[in-house]
Amino acid sequence: MKITATNHLYKVHLLIVSIILVFSVISIPNAGETFTIAQIQYGGGGDWYGDPSAIKNWLSILRERTDIETGTDREILKLTDPLLFQYPMLYIVGHGNIRLTENEVINLKKYLENGGFLFVNDDYGLDESFRREISRVFPTQKLQPIPNTHQIYNCYYDLPGLPKIHEHDSEPAQGYGLFHDGRMVVYYVYSADIGDGLEDPRVHPEDTPEVRELAAKMAVNIAVYVLTH
Repeated sequence: MKITATNHLYKVHLLIVSIILVFSVISIPNAGETFTIAQIQYGGGGDWYGDPSAIKNWLSILRERTDIETGTDREILKLTDPLLFQYPMLYIVGHGNIRLTENEVINLKKYLENGGFLFVNDDYGLDESFRREISRVFPTQKLQPIPNTHQIYNCYYDLPGLPKIHEHDSEPAQGYGLFHDGRMVVYYVYSADIGDGLEDPRVHPEDTPEVRELAAKMAVNIAVYVLTH
């Protein structure tokens, strides 16, 4: 069922207009017909292939709840793939080490500075290596805590902040961002694990329907934010 509240219809209108602006640099496959998320295959030994059902379910949620036309499953790419710039949003996930080559660092920086967006989901254990690698991409910047009042938490659903989905530890969920020309180009979630909440229910049976719903709402907000900023 689509949400038809007045403010949501207004946001969908903004979404349609903003898609044209976003994809003047970062285009979508199939002549701009669908929104698809590319999951990044990286080196270093970490499980880049994690959350195999998350993006498929994420795209399904977007089709059900919004007017966004989407693909049906994730695309898997390396940061050096020439198709990279066809995707407005990249997804990185993992528990272990991530290591980028020099060419990957250069290409990711170019991608982000030209309209792309990177969402990183720490599956518990990615934090140290991701912070190290993203500092190579933007050496003069540091990840900034994103306040609960930021638009990414209320651009479609009104959320009080980043939900904590998977209880890896007792630390609170925290979102971090990097900005280029005033636009958030990297959104990194720590101790939240949105991806786990998007996977098929059998994968994490301990995640209640209520928790999974919070993950779904956050996922919708992320996609809408990407397409309207």
